[in-house]
Amino acid sequence: MVIDYYFSVLSDWAYFGGERLERLARRYGVRINDMPVRLAAVYAGTGGIILQKRSKQRQDYRVVELVRWRDYLGIPIEIFPKHYPADDQLSSCMIIAAKLAGADCGLLANAVLRAIWAENRNIAEADTLRKLADGLGMNGESLLAGARAGASIAEFDRYTQEAQDRGVFGSPFYFLGKEAFWGQDRLQFLEDALARSAKQGTLPRLIPPTQ
Repeated sequence: MVIDYYFSVLSDWAYFGGERLERLARRYGVRINDMPVRLAAVYAGTGGIILQKRSKQRQDYRVVELVRWRDYLGIPIEIFPKHYPADDQLSSCMIIAAKLAGADCGLLANAVLRAIWAENRNIAEADTLRKLADGLGMNGESLLAGARAGASIAEFDRYTQEAQDRGVFGSPFYFLGKEAFWGQDRLQFLEDALARSAKQGTLPRLIPPTQ
């Protein structure tokens, strides 16, 4: 079984949920199908509003929630990162290039999210992305070339349209089969669904957390 994972590399909530999703998938022995999307396009197609155009009240309350979740999860975050918003095409397509090359694109995706939301790095810069990939033992230069290739860009566009066709309207969004879960605060519900599937014998043997 596969968790279809639609997310934006500019999403603070995807940052909060990314590594927790990876741990969850490992525990239940399922694969994550990582699919970066153009979040502005998803919003435009589904009635959403990008952060910079939301009312002051909504922007202020977002900060309250980020602080709450930071403290609850114990995950550091820069509430106002230096390089946000940023052009996300190159970083998103680099993740896709890693996926197409059979590399651990989830590991790279979380490194990109961490770079913007915890390390104040500019994910629009090729040099930043090269260093991130190299630091993970990947070939950063090769992945950058793949990110600029038509195949990766086409997948980026396809994921963005497919997401909307499946009912996605924000980031992160998870699917287990046909069941949808919006937001990192729904990861517990996703785990409940995985546990039900494991109990019914439709998932591999549950892997103890210590493994």
